[in-house]
Amino acid sequence: MKANKFTRETIRELGMYKREFPEFSIGDAIAVHQKIKEGDKERIQIFEGDIIAISNNGASSTFTIRKIGANSVPVERIFPYYSPLIESIKLIRKGDVRRAKLYYMRDRVGKAARVREKVMTREQKEQAAQAAK
Repeated sequence: MKANKFTRETIRELGMYKREFPEFSIGDAIAVHQKIKEGDKERIQIFEGDIIAISNNGASSTFTIRKIGANSVPVERIFPYYSPLIESIKLIRKGDVRRAKLYYMRDRVGKAARVREKVMTREQKEQAAQAAK
């Protein structure tokens, strides 16, 4: 059966709503506050790491975060952007990268697995604040 009233673009945007997250991009370090439900209790868990990939597909948009956990074990998680389980996102630092996907970071170990921080002058910070308003 065909959907007569919805176009392909309308169906793709059905689950979308305005999220009050800061602007983030590839290479940025962010902390995602996610609701975790265990039995009848609910708590917030923070997952902090670098963004290595972003997929913009309407309501099914996702972003992948990679962090180095305990005993140098790498952990990657894919978060849906429009998930109601994401409480908030905090931008920790901006990254200076030249690629759209940072999958090569999976092969790096130690200090080589870090992303350079984007250094901005005072004037650039003021211009960014003006553009955000």
